Amino acid sequence: MMTPDRIEFPTCPVTSFQHDRVMLAHGEGGRLMRKLLRERIAPAISCGNAAISTGIIENDAATFTVNDGDMAITTDSYVVSPLFFPGGDIGSLAVFGTINDLAVSGADPLWLTLGLILEEGLPFELLDRILLSIGTAAKRCGVSIVSGDTKVVPKGVLDKIFINTTGIGRVRDIGSLGSHRLHEGDAILVSGPIGHHGIAVLAAREQLGLNPAPRSDCAPLHESCRCLHNALGRDLHAMRDATRGGVSAVLHEWSEASSHTMKLRESLVPIAPNIRGACELLGLDPLYVANEGTFVAAVSRSAVTRAIEVLQNLDVSRHATIIGEVTKKQSAPVIVERLLGIWQPLDEPSGAPLPRIC
Repeated sequence: MMTPDRIEFPTCPVTSFQHDRVMLAHGEGGRLMRKLLRERIAPAISCGNAAISTGIIENDAATFTVNDGDMAITTDSYVVSPLFFPGGDIGSLAVFGTINDLAVSGADPLWLTLGLILEEGLPFELLDRILLSIGTAAKRCGVSIVSGDTKVVPKGVLDKIFINTTGIGRVRDIGSLGSHRLHEGDAILVSGPIGHHGIAVLAAREQLGLNPAPRSDCAPLHESCRCLHNALGRDLHAMRDATRGGVSAVLHEWSEASSHTMKLRESLVPIAPNIRGACELLGLDPLYVANEGTFVAAVSRSAVTRAIEVLQNLDVSRHATIIGEVTKKQSAPVIVERLLGIWQPLDEPSGAPLPRIC
């Protein structure tokens, strides 16, 4: 039997730390990314405005007021590899990802801008597939793409195509959502099973041959977020889509911003058997794996039953469930009861184990 000369494994974005330059981990949603935002990016561009600086770090979207109401704006860039994966592609991901940032900020999406950076030599057949996906996704969400820009760069400068989108939406109740509204006793819920997107992208990129192939949860969340907000009103305290860094990143951000500890039980976290199996095989914790159609919410304890009923009536969130609660500040920002009944701190990773997932 022949054996390969060298076996290559997926690489971790944190292999060594260098203080004088940017690393992959600075873009992966963990501790290093928050450090980059807090210590370099936000201070440099906020011109000393503390509110703006905090908003850059903590919020999925910024809000502003115009004559006919309150609006929200968000922007994001997408560099996923591979471009197509089970359950989605870079085109639908760019639309849904931006829509979801507006949705969890309490806004109904209205308009998008589209920026394309194309590598010289990109086949038109590939570009046409991505553009069709973008148009189909925008139509599904009921938004219009109203402006954009296209650049072409020399071959080898980037990986085929990068996409930037900016989304604008109308805010339903400004100030009603955010980590500042978290209270001790709030219930923490997720809208569905976690870990699908990160594992689907990794399996496709590394050709792991998992059977059945994991599928991304890439989907728009605006309907479920709107229905939840309308049903609960001020009993809905915060929402966040669990993308880079997964559920863990959301809970650490909330803990830091609110000075509370997030407490969850692993046995309550919904994880599909194939995703759990893949994570065990790869040595990954699903709580750190990215999602693209799943959000975390904090609601008043009295509103838990209503929240779950509303979400489970919608297809995209039919598996919504409670996973924990907000408690008073303890020794760790996030603690988790593992399956064996042992309470442990849920550490915040410096980066993420799966680079290039969005």
